[in-house]
Amino acid sequence: MAEQKNLNEYNEDSIRSLDWREHIRLRPGMYIGKLGDGSATDDGIYVLVKEVLDNCIDEHTMGFGKQVEITIEGKQVTIRDYGRGIPLGKVVDVVSKINTGAKYDSKAFQKSVGLNGVGTKAVNALSQYFKVTSHRDGVAKIAEFERGVLVKEHKEQKTTEANGTLVTFIPDETVFRNFHFIHEYLDSQLWNYCYLNAGLSIHFNGKKYVSKNGLLDLLERKTNADELRYPIIHLKGEDIEVAVSHNNDYGEDIFSFVNGQYTTQGGTHQQAFREAYIKVIRDFYKKDYDAADIRGSIVAAISVRVQEPVFESQTKTKLGSQNVYEGGPTMKKFVEEFLAKELDNYLHRNPAVADALRKRIEQSERERKELAGIKKLANERAKKANLHNKKLRDCRVHLNDDLPAKNKEEFIALQKNSTIFITEGDSASGSITKSRNVDTQAVFSLRGKPLNAYGLTKKVVYENEEFNLLQHALNIEDGMEGLRYNNIVIATDADVDGMHIRLLMMTFFLQFFPDLVKRGHVYILETPLFRVRNKQETIYCYDETEKQAAVSKLGNKPEITRFKGLGEISPEEFGRFIGEEMRVQPVILEQGDHIQQLLEYYMGKNTMERQEFIINNLKVELDLVD
Repeated sequence: MAEQKNLNEYNEDSIRSLDWREHIRLRPGMYIGKLGDGSATDDGIYVLVKEVLDNCIDEHTMGFGKQVEITIEGKQVTIRDYGRGIPLGKVVDVVSKINTGAKYDSKAFQKSVGLNGVGTKAVNALSQYFKVTSHRDGVAKIAEFERGVLVKEHKEQKTTEANGTLVTFIPDETVFRNFHFIHEYLDSQLWNYCYLNAGLSIHFNGKKYVSKNGLLDLLERKTNADELRYPIIHLKGEDIEVAVSHNNDYGEDIFSFVNGQYTTQGGTHQQAFREAYIKVIRDFYKKDYDAADIRGSIVAAISVRVQEPVFESQTKTKLGSQNVYEGGPTMKKFVEEFLAKELDNYLHRNPAVADALRKRIEQSERERKELAGIKKLANERAKKANLHNKKLRDCRVHLNDDLPAKNKEEFIALQKNSTIFITEGDSASGSITKSRNVDTQAVFSLRGKPLNAYGLTKKVVYENEEFNLLQHALNIEDGMEGLRYNNIVIATDADVDGMHIRLLMMTFFLQFFPDLVKRGHVYILETPLFRVRNKQETIYCYDETEKQAAVSKLGNKPEITRFKGLGEISPEEFGRFIGEEMRVQPVILEQGDHIQQLLEYYMGKNTMERQEFIINNLKVELDLVD
């Protein structure tokens, strides 16, 4: 009994305070979102890069430093700006003391993003090596850290380098396991910085990024000129900039920014634009068009400058500010008044554009009405099927769930991990279902090869039961706002049929829901091709190179198994491949990719160009198993 009493004691010794470094390392999700291995755009390693870059951008915004240099070699990141440089006496404090920084002084940083003094401290704490150098008026100060612990503070020394700050860090591999940087993700991020900061030049691994026309350049890069229904409308005002057009894709593509930062989850400014745009269009045409018809196929970008912005999380991906500045207009009123004047004037001055916009809206209206009857029947079928939907084995936490009153940060981390696996056949879905995390991982089972959706209208999404049930499972019928899973993972066998199913699913998403791909939600699951083992150790290999390395390591003719299908992998084994160290390949649309041309090339009628591509890229695997 005495021993039990001691176990239950709650006294002064039970209470401990975590220092800043311990707290960040214990709860990294609170500071940088999900950890990940770099295969997703919102993985923590990119947030680390962003946190350091934000400081460079804020310096530029205040008029100091027109150039930023970034180098990534393997897993080491180096970022150099040419701003004023951190005050030499505060170099250590600025990167290692929470709530320390210049941005609390609103005179120094009127419209910056990093206001809470956490950014570089999180980078420092979550890096196995972190070095900061400040060059200021001919004197340099260097400090070096390991996982947030100061290991060497150098004495001040003379320097001939220009003013500015140099940061080098290597993310901690015990936190970010098996991580790697995907340069296409950084490429997009760096372009956004340049579009939103005129005169800024960024050099990344030898490539130069610079923009002269702001959001106009952004939309030109994100769209294809021959798909646009009218020239991009570009409007600029004090603390606000807007670019907008319409194309032929389904859905709506809106890029929103605050103080030069990309708010991937939108916020009050994006919602204000969506509502204000509808009101201005209705007033201009004097017609009560349906909101879905006005915004259908829209491509737009909005950037605002806000004093002391309030975000809904430390990663600053969603704006929560209701006002542009303290005591100033609401975000809704600010955006609406700007569009009511500038967009209305533009449409009056450009009647050809106004006519093309009206025709696009009315085309969307006709298509919506044509679908109305079949949508009703399909949705009734889907509701009945959902009551006993054997195709979907759902999870408990979804991306669109309301936040709980307590433990919000932990819940947000779960939402970001919410995943749906799209599998072929019962055997594969059975293995995943038995080994998945029921909190965050759902499984949708295909019965065979889905329909080739290229060139078909959205009518087929409702006529085809499988497509309709998948659409309802994802909850994307009315747009991306209700998306239930952050990660959509296509999990097919590593054979010809599996590759074909993968291609057909990617065609479905690109044809009808391109925003899922554009916003980085779609992935391909990598599963091991080989199992190499002896009595002491088992190694799973994802390609021939890894297999040869495993054979060399184990020696003495180990047993080699070649997996041809997911169903061959036992549920116990499968659990290892869809857990924390799951390997996935993101589906990325490269700059300049024209979706319809892309689909025509790979999924249209057999062409000589495609035949030549297949012949030139055909590879034959021989002796995969010795």
